[in-house]
This record gives sequence, C-alpha cells and structure tokens, in this order.
Amino acid sequence: MSNLGHALRRTVERVADYRAGVGERPVVPDLDADRLRNALGDRLPETGADPDAVIDQLASAVEPAVTANVGPRYFGFVVGGALDAATCADILTTGWDQMSFNATSSPAAAVVEEVVGAWLKEALGLPPDASFGIGTGAQGANTVGLAAARHRLLKRVGWDVEPRGLMGAPAIRVIANEERHGTVDRALRLLGIGADAVQPVAADANGALAPTALEQVLGEADDDAPTIVCVQAGNVNTGACDDIGAAAELARGHGAWLHVDGAFGLWAAVSPSRRHLVSGIERADSWAVDGHKWLNVPYDTGFVFCADREAHAAAMSYTAAYLEGQGQTGLRSPSDFVTESSRRARGFAAWAALRELGRTGLADLVDRCCALAERFGEQLAEVDSVEIGNEVVLNQVLVSFGSDERTDALIDAVQREGTCWMGGTTWHGRRYMRISVSNWSTTEDDVDRSVAAIRRLLTELP
Repeated sequence: MSNLGHALRRTVERVADYRAGVGERPVVPDLDADRLRNALGDRLPETGADPDAVIDQLASAVEPAVTANVGPRYFGFVVGGALDAATCADILTTGWDQMSFNATSSPAAAVVEEVVGAWLKEALGLPPDASFGIGTGAQGANTVGLAAARHRLLKRVGWDVEPRGLMGAPAIRVIANEERHGTVDRALRLLGIGADAVQPVAADANGALAPTALEQVLGEADDDAPTIVCVQAGNVNTGACDDIGAAAELARGHGAWLHVDGAFGLWAAVSPSRRHLVSGIERADSWAVDGHKWLNVPYDTGFVFCADREAHAAAMSYTAAYLEGQGQTGLRSPSDFVTESSRRARGFAAWAALRELGRTGLADLVDRCCALAERFGEQLAEVDSVEIGNEVVLNQVLVSFGSDERTDALIDAVQREGTCWMGGTTWHGRRYMRISVSNWSTTEDDVDRSVAAIRRLLTELP
C-alpha cells in the first residue's frame, strides 16, 4: 500500500488526459478483439504484479478499445457524459469504498443520500415527504416502484404478498402505454406479475398515451380489482410524454396506483420551458428516473421515489440477526428502499452533479440538449430524401433516409466512420436513425460536424 498515492496520481493523470482528448477521438474505436485479449493475457498469472505495472497494462490495452460515450458526439441510448465534479466524486467514492447498507455501516453515505433525495424532489417538483432510493438505473427503479404498488394494492384486499407470495393472490392488472419501455415488462416478470398482465392503451402519433383510451380501458373492469397504471415521461424513440395529470385523475377515480417511468423525460420538470410536458407528476404514486442520463453522473445510477413510504419500505426492507443498526438510529437505511444490500455509495457523485449544476444549471442542461436536438432535426430535414419521423419535443430525433435499407446502411456507415455515433430503431414499422442528445459538453459545433458527416456519408452510399 506504500505506493498507493503514486499509483493513484498516475491513474488520475491518465483519466484527465483521456477526458481532455475525448472530443477528438473516433467515437467508436477500431476494435481488434484478439489483440486486446492477448494484451490482457489468456491465462491467470502465477505471480502477482506491482500496482503501477497492473494499471499500465490495463490502460494501455483497454483505452484504444474504449467507446467515447463520455464525449460530446455520442448520441446513442440517451447517454449523458459524466460531469467533472461527478467524475471526481466517483473517484473519491472508490477511494472511500463505503459499505452504504445503512447508517451504521456508513453514516456519511446515509446522510448524503438524504440530501440528494431532498434536492431531487425539490428540483423535480415531487412531494417533499416521498420516500427515495438510489439504485443502478431505471430498470431497478421501475422494479422497486412496481413492488411498492404490488404491496399496497394487495394489502388493500387482505393479501400480504411479502410473506405469502403470489400463489393464490388476487390478480393484479396493469394498464400501460402500448409504446412503454421494455423495462416495465421486465419488472413485471421479475415481480411475478408477468408481462401478460399488461392491458395496452393506444398512443397518439408521437407515442403519448391517449387519455380517452386510458379512461375506456380503466372502465372495462371492476374498480375493486388491484390495478396499476404505468405512464411514461419521455418515449424512448420520440421523447413524447404521456398526459400525467389526466392519468392521475383517472387512476385516482378508479383506486389505481399510478407509476411514472421517467427514465430521462422526467427531467423536463426541472426546466421552466419544458415543465408543461410532465404537468401533474406530483399526483402520481411512484416515479423512476435515471441519473446517468440527463443528470450526467457516471454509470450507473437511478432514482426511485414513492409517495407511500410505508409500502416502499415494506416491499424492499429486510433484517437479519447480524445486521446491526437497522432501525436503531435517526438516519434512514438506504438499503431499505432499493433491491441491493451491497451498495455502491452512488449518492456522492449525484450530490456533486447537483452541486456543480445548481437549479439553473440543471434547467440549462435540459434546455440546451433540447435545442440541439431541434437543430439536428432542422438541419437534417433540409437534406433531400430525409424525413424526420417524430415531433421533437425533448432530446430525441428520428430520421429516415428513404428506404429502411438505405437508413440502416447510413447508420452503419456513421458508426464506422467515427465522427459521431447514433443508433437505429424501428418506429411504426419503419427503420430510423435515432439521435439522443443528453451530454452536457455537446455544442452546436458538435451538431454541425455530425450533420456534415451524415451528409458526406449519404452521398457515398450506392
């Protein structure tokens, strides 16, 4: 351990050098998988090595193969690039190596998470007394929110699901947008409710749930049936947001639990110019949102909130004889509100990101990304044979270049060329390039460079 300081300084210098030049790297490297395997070694060495040598070998082998998704021209998967303060806080998190299970194992982590939860609820306009948890992402957050819903709805009809399970329990029906994200179905599978429990609700042309259709589906069954309504803030293809206020009114009238999958779109609430897209979110029962998307913290981080604190904790918490500190201090136990017991202290990086941005910086980040998405749409719409496939309401742009085959060919060419990276998707039966603008460091010049590369590559297609 005597060389730890030296090794850390060299490592941080490597990270700083990488981040300083990431904007000029090809976004996707030309990976030679065999070269990488050989550089790492095919057999476990018999003897150990000096930490400096270990890090030199790892960095030299891996860095040429790293995707520059932290850079300003990565427009895939709604990925944000980690802010400077959040990056540094994550390095501290690794150095501190906290066991953030409860307030006894890490009182610092517990307090920081309390602050982060309060700040996020204030920024997003959620009820200040809502419970809160930090997990790995929206998949985990959706699972937790729906687990809380399962607990409360079955408790109302006299069934205690945590000890009894679902065998013999009243069936839970789930009503959700037909354009919902796949993590909702996956969460239902994990919770034993099953994806087949979903009754899909028709969406409009941009992917937002139609309130009249929701009202019709809700009215087709007995109000005594345990019912979850899932709405989304930010369609994964178009960015469209369901009418959450109308859904809340309808759900409440039928005794249903309203869950909001807001993986990236919930961040619209922090922007005065975009807040109308998620009007009424404070009336829902649970919410899920990613941090590694628009908050721009390092992978991986997701947040879950629940208006019913008791249901949230009942669905997630547990105890054992050896677990000292559970319920014994005035501080909340972070693990009582997520699925993980062995938890990375993600609150440190989240606090740093929020502190670096502040309320106005967070709003500006959302507004700039939306404006850059509009810039993409406007410039590409001027190209012959190009069609923008969605109404650009947030940070998502769908682009068709004529036929499906031509669109896929251009996506492949863009990904191989390296100026920028966009993925592909299928929307309403057609193939589109999917552009997601989520990175704090992206500028108008990055958009213009990317559009120029697309134009050039388009002329080179057969």
